[in-house]
Amino acid sequence: MVFVLISGHMLASTPLIKRVLNLLISKVRSESQGLIVVSIFSVIACWINWGFGLIVSGILAVEMARKLSRVNFGLFLATAYAGFLVWHGGLSGSIPLKIAEGDEILKTVYPGLSIPLHETILSNWNLLIVFILLLGLPLLALWMRTDEKDEVVVDHRELKAEVVAVHNLRDKFENFSGFNILFFILILFGIFNKDSAFDINKVNAIFLALALLLHKTPRLFLKALQDSIGYASGIVIQFPFYAGIMGLMQHSGLADQLSGVFVNISTSNTLPLWAFLSGGIVNFFVPSGGGQWVVQGPIMLKAARDLAADPAKVSMALAWGDAWTNMIQPFWALPLLGLAKLKLKDIMGYCLIYLFFSGVVISAVLILS
Repeated sequence: MVFVLISGHMLASTPLIKRVLNLLISKVRSESQGLIVVSIFSVIACWINWGFGLIVSGILAVEMARKLSRVNFGLFLATAYAGFLVWHGGLSGSIPLKIAEGDEILKTVYPGLSIPLHETILSNWNLLIVFILLLGLPLLALWMRTDEKDEVVVDHRELKAEVVAVHNLRDKFENFSGFNILFFILILFGIFNKDSAFDINKVNAIFLALALLLHKTPRLFLKALQDSIGYASGIVIQFPFYAGIMGLMQHSGLADQLSGVFVNISTSNTLPLWAFLSGGIVNFFVPSGGGQWVVQGPIMLKAARDLAADPAKVSMALAWGDAWTNMIQPFWALPLLGLAKLKLKDIMGYCLIYLFFSGVVISAVLILS
C-alpha cells in the first residue's frame, strides 16, 4: 500500500502530468469551473490508481486555488479527496485484485475459485456506481459552494520540470535516458511474461515502469522517489498500530460478532448491502483495504456461500464499504492535508456531505442491480 502511494506520487510529479495539470489550470476562470474540473479529474485519477489520484488531485486543487486567489479552499481540497471514494472499485483496489489471483481466503471458502476482474471492477453495476459518482460529485460540489472565501496568499507558480546541469562523466550517466528506457522495457517484459492474474504487484510494477519512462533520467527518477517517500511517512508509522487493532478485532472475535450481526439478518439479495454497511463500520478501526479483507473476508464469503449469494458482488460491496467511510476516516486524508497546509476540520463538513450522498448511491445500486 505504501508503494502504491509512492509510485502514484512519482507519476504525478512527471513532466507529462505537470503539463496536463498546467493545461487544466490555464483553462479555469472561475471557482465553479475549478470545482467541476477537480472533481471529475479526481474520480478518474483515483479509479486508475488511488496513490496517483490522491496526490495529483491534491496538487491540482492547491494550484488551481492559488491561481483563482479567493476560493473556498477547504471545499476545493474536500472535492479533490472525494474522488478517493472510487478507489476500491478501480484498477488498484486491494480486494478485487486479491480475489482475481485467487488468494488464500477465497480458496479456503471456495476451493479452486478465482474471480476475474470483469465480475468485479469491470462489472456493469460497479461501473454504474463510478459513473453516477463521476456525474454527481461535481454537482454536489457546486451545491455546497458558498460566498465565504479564503484568501489563498501563495502566488500561483507554474509546475515546471527540473533542469539539471551536466558537468562531468558521472552527470552524463545519471542523466542518460537510455537507462530508464531499458528498465522500463525489462519491467514490462517481467509483467506480461507471466501467466498470473492481474494483481496489486502488477499495478505497482506498471506505475513504477511509467514513472521511470516519464522521468526520463535516473537522476530525476531518484529525486522523485526521494520526494515521494516523505508523503508516505505518516502512513508507514500508523500501519503497525492499525495492524495491532486488526489483530485484536480478528482474534478477540469482535469482528466476527460485528459482521455476524449483519449476516444473521441477510438474504442472498440483501447480503451485499449489509456487507457494504459493515465494511464501512470496520473501516474506522482497520483503514486498510487488504487488512479489512483479512478481518471480514472469511465471514462474508462464508455467508455468501451459505446464502447462495454472488461472492464477487459481496466482495466488492465490502470493498465499497471500506472506501465509503474514508470520507470521515482521516487516515488517507493526511497526505492531502499536508500538501495543502490545512487541518482536518477545514474539510470534514464537506466530506460528511459526500459520505451521505455516496452512501445512498452505492446502497441503491447494490439493492437494485
